[in-house]
Amino acid sequence: MLESWNPTIAGDAGPKYLAIVKALAEDIRAGRLPPGVRLPPQRALAKHLNVDLTTVTRAFNVARRSGLIDATAGRGSFVRAAARPAAEMRRPDPAGSVDFSMNMPPQPVLARLAERMGAGLSRLAGSPGFLDRMQYQDSAGNLADRTAAVQWLGGRLGPLPVQRVLVGGGAQAVLGAVLAAILKPGDALCVPALTYPGLRMAAERRGLRLVPVACDEEGLDPDAFLECCKAGRPRALYLVPTLDNPTTATLPRSRRERIAEVARSHGVAIIEDDAYGALPPEAPAPIAAIAGDITWHIATLSKCVSPGLRIAYVAVPGTNEAVRLSAELRAINMMASPLAAALASQWIAEGELDAVVAAIRQENGLRQSVAREALRGLDVRAHPCGHHLWLRLPEPWRRGEFGAHARQLGLSVILSDAFAVGPAPDAIRVSLGAAPDAETLRYGLSLLATLLTHPPGAISTVV
Repeated sequence: MLESWNPTIAGDAGPKYLAIVKALAEDIRAGRLPPGVRLPPQRALAKHLNVDLTTVTRAFNVARRSGLIDATAGRGSFVRAAARPAAEMRRPDPAGSVDFSMNMPPQPVLARLAERMGAGLSRLAGSPGFLDRMQYQDSAGNLADRTAAVQWLGGRLGPLPVQRVLVGGGAQAVLGAVLAAILKPGDALCVPALTYPGLRMAAERRGLRLVPVACDEEGLDPDAFLECCKAGRPRALYLVPTLDNPTTATLPRSRRERIAEVARSHGVAIIEDDAYGALPPEAPAPIAAIAGDITWHIATLSKCVSPGLRIAYVAVPGTNEAVRLSAELRAINMMASPLAAALASQWIAEGELDAVVAAIRQENGLRQSVAREALRGLDVRAHPCGHHLWLRLPEPWRRGEFGAHARQLGLSVILSDAFAVGPAPDAIRVSLGAAPDAETLRYGLSLLATLLTHPPGAISTVV
C-alpha cells in the first residue's frame, strides 16, 4: 500500500473533490503513482487533506469512472494496472453523462424563469381581452406584439417603424421564410466557411448554392466577401455577426461597415442572424443599424432567454418586404404562438426580459471561467458572455476519432463537420449551457481535458 501519497489541493479553485481527482491524474501521468499501487485508505487521505470523508469518496468515484483507478470491496483502491494504461477511460454511468452539444442558454436560479413564467401567465389570464389573444393572429404578429418587438429591437437598432417588424415562431422558421422570400432555387448564397447548421439545412431544402467565404479570428473577411461577389454573383449573404456560431468571433464595426458597403455595391441582401447580440452589453451595432435598407435582421429569444418561447423578431428592409415575409411565415407555421408572444411582450414592457438576459449573461461568465480553468493550455476561442466555445484539437487528434472517444465517456460534442461548407478543420464546438449546474460542467470539462491531453493510441477502445 502507498501510505505516503500526500497530495496538495489548497491552491486549486473549484470543488475539492475535483482537485483530488486532478492531483491523482497528474501523479499517475508523472509516474509518482505507478500502475497497480494501492492507494491510502480514504479516511486517512481525508484526515491529511482536512476534508470530509464524503469528499474523498466522491473524488475516488469520479476517478474510477474516468478510468484512473480500480476499486474492490474489502481490498481498497488501486491505480489501474499496467495492462490497461492509466490514461484509459471508460464510459461513466448514465447519470455522469454531460451534454456539450445543445447550444442553449443556461437556466440560472437568478433568472427565476419558472417564477416569472407562472406570474406572467397568471397576469395574462386575468387581463382584459385575454381570450381574444388566444385566437388566430396575423402571421406577422398582432400590433401589440409587433410594438413590443420594436421596443426590444430599438435598444440595438434604433427607432423602427412597426410596419417593418414582424413576430415569428422561432429563428429557424424565420430563416426558412426569409430564404423563400428573397431567393429562388439555384441562387447563390454566401455564408461563412463555418456556418450555422440550421441555415445549411434550410438552404439545402430551398435548393440554394452555398458559397463559402473565408473568415479569421475577427469573423467574416470583407475582402474575401468582395471576391465572392465578383466571382459568384450571389443574391444574399448570411452571417452571425456577434458571438458567431460556432467560432464565437464578433465582427468589429469597421468590418460590418465594409461588408454592408460591398453588399450594397453588388446588389446583395444581408441576412443578419443576431441570435446572441443581446448578450454582450457592448457589442458593436448590428449591420441592420448601419444598412437597414438591405438587411433582414433576425433576433431570436431562444439564445438569450429560453428556446421554449419559440419567439423571434424580424426587422426587414421595407413594407413590401414585410408583406412578402408575412406570406412565407403563414405558409410555414401560420403564426407564432399567441401565448408565448403575449408573455414576451409583457416581459419587455415590464423590464423582465432585460433582467432574464442579465442573469443569463452573468451565468455565462461564470461558466466560461470554469471552462478557462478546465481547458487551460488548449486552443480555445470563447467570449465571456457566450454559452459556447470553439476548440481546435491538439495533435495528433482527429475529429472523428475524438468524437468516438468522447461518446464513450458520455460526452456529447459537435464536430466541425456540422458547420463546414467545404473542408472541415479538426475542431469541436463545446456548448456550456445545457449542463444543469457548475458541478456537472466541471466534471464534464475535466473528462474532456483529460481526453485531450492523451494521444489517441493511449486510450483503449471500449467494446
